[in-house]
Amino acid sequence: MHISSIGVVGAGQMGNGIAHVCALAGYDVVMTDISADALDKAVALIDRNIARQVGRGKVSEAEMADAMARIRTTTTLAELGQTDLIIEAATERETVKQAIFEDLLPHLKPETILTSNTSSISITRLASRTDRPEKFMGFHFMNPVPVMQLVELIRGIATDEETFAACKAVVDRLGKTAATAEDFPAFIVNRILMPMINEAVYTLYEGVGNVTSIDMAMKLGTNHPMGPLELADFIGLDTCLAIMNVLHDGLADTKYRPCPLLTKYVEAGWLGRKTQRGFYDYRGEVPVPTR
Repeated sequence: MHISSIGVVGAGQMGNGIAHVCALAGYDVVMTDISADALDKAVALIDRNIARQVGRGKVSEAEMADAMARIRTTTTLAELGQTDLIIEAATERETVKQAIFEDLLPHLKPETILTSNTSSISITRLASRTDRPEKFMGFHFMNPVPVMQLVELIRGIATDEETFAACKAVVDRLGKTAATAEDFPAFIVNRILMPMINEAVYTLYEGVGNVTSIDMAMKLGTNHPMGPLELADFIGLDTCLAIMNVLHDGLADTKYRPCPLLTKYVEAGWLGRKTQRGFYDYRGEVPVPTR
């Protein structure tokens, strides 16, 4: 199946990055969100980010103009129904994702492929709530989307080969690399990454080290570009907690139990960079550790 148009559900951190790379690759993009303000901010951010690529000589001004012209926004979910491929990039909550797919179903073309950018939720279970489980896949981009080279492609139990091949062709056209993952909780990247972040929070919780020493130890001791607590703030502590809960519930192993301190930060609304406070306080000129 040839894909020429892509619908993106969600205009947040992941959604705007997905729209950005798809438009630059020559796809017509329709991006939707329940908030018109979020859509305006997303388009402005895409414009700034592509302008930065122009400044570095990675993209020409003509390519930027063409890409921005390919992006259309709407607050009406049904308008995505005529696209060839839909990538859902909403909040990492299964009930939210299921509601989106249920609302989309009456408006889809028979051949439209449905995918989710979920970082942890069962693809088979999401697909089972639709009328096309054979045309449903996990399409998990890494954050920030324009920079990170990997995309995890996750087949559900019913996903057919034609759907997988079409999605793999999109990844190739985006200039990214696909890693094929089986449909187990959190797939590959987050199955490894999130327990590490959770363990870093336990290290903080138990007083083994403070925020600065934990992040410095991992950056200088293991050559990580960001410390685990800094990375958690970048991802969003609510997302980290949601993925740990999926791992804990799905695999029933106590080693995946979310750290109580992580839960406490989320309950406080300290979700990281997006709320200006997490393991660091971002309200000043320089981030300051909160513990």
